[in-house]
Amino acid sequence: MLRGMPAGAVCENGHNFDRARQGYLNLLPVQHKASRAPGDNIAMVQARRSFLSVGHYRPVADFLSRHAVTGNPQNWLDIGCGEGYYTEILSGRLGPANGYALDISKDAILQACKRSKNINWLVASMARVPLATGSMDLLTSVFSPLDWHEAKRLLSGQGVLLHLGPAQDHLIELRQMVYAEVRPYDDAKHLASLPEGLEVVQTEFLRFRIGLEQDADRQNLLVMTPHGQRVRTECHDRVVEGLKNVTVSVRLDRVRHTGEQ
Repeated sequence: MLRGMPAGAVCENGHNFDRARQGYLNLLPVQHKASRAPGDNIAMVQARRSFLSVGHYRPVADFLSRHAVTGNPQNWLDIGCGEGYYTEILSGRLGPANGYALDISKDAILQACKRSKNINWLVASMARVPLATGSMDLLTSVFSPLDWHEAKRLLSGQGVLLHLGPAQDHLIELRQMVYAEVRPYDDAKHLASLPEGLEVVQTEFLRFRIGLEQDADRQNLLVMTPHGQRVRTECHDRVVEGLKNVTVSVRLDRVRHTGEQ
């Protein structure tokens, strides 16, 4: 695990990691990469940054932040932080707490570094988080895959994990335009992998609709989601020309060690 230094960090085995000039630490060894550039590509990152910066998902960020401040965490980590939109807002709400954020996509972290200098940005795998066991009072995971066992390892005794993901009708209008058949979505399927020793203590939902008045908003929404990676040309054009409103629907699960108060 890492110990911080002004110009970088050192692990318990004495390996040094230099901090890039943009401010992040690259802690993803070549042997742990499934491809040369894992994670979201630059097109997805830029589309997400543009879309989120307009404020369409600000209610989601506020919803998450309201839950995050409970318990006054001193050390926190945003897992799968992407280009840092939610992380930056969390940092503002959590004040002087020591914040970390990681993503496997270097393109995403490069954009995230532009949002705040008060966060420890890490290029790293969520399956091998370079932080000490039991060191995090708060973990957040927003629209991101999660390694539950690694999350369990990181949580302090009274630590909390906030897992935020899509609910059943999230982006339903977009999905109806992209797919010939929209399959029912189980918004609790992630809990099938919940390891022994962790429990869900609270679940809340948030649902609202947003208007997409600009072509750029519709284009960015499509490109930033996994749906945009599979869409045919005719479906792409139909979305960009015709998706005027879309439903945002999310589920937030509050998870902690079993038996903790």
